[in-house]
Amino acid sequence: MKKYIQIGTLLGALGVGIGAFGAHGLKKMLELSGSSETFETATKYLFYHALALVLLGLMPASKHANRSGIAFTAGVFVFSGSLYTICFTGIKTFGAIAPIGGVLLILGWVFFFLAARQK
Repeated sequence: MKKYIQIGTLLGALGVGIGAFGAHGLKKMLELSGSSETFETATKYLFYHALALVLLGLMPASKHANRSGIAFTAGVFVFSGSLYTICFTGIKTFGAIAPIGGVLLILGWVFFFLAARQK
């Protein structure tokens, strides 16, 4: 489960870097393109799930915990990644990919719940 603590902390660091870059270096571009909220949503979900991965890594190893970690990790990359791609490219069709990431994040929470139920 140590690997999920490591992934979570790396994603947390990535979130700080991306968030700061967006708030300072990209602020005008994001405002002009009307994608500030999209960028903020991507960053929030990145952080939420970075913390979830760290907490998950503190749990005993189990099949459900591992599935949760995989779903959270994939979900963050698909969900936040698709939103960041929209912000940087302006191609709104990447929005069709975001729900796949959202489903993965939901599955991550379901598996987290199941892992927490195990004795």
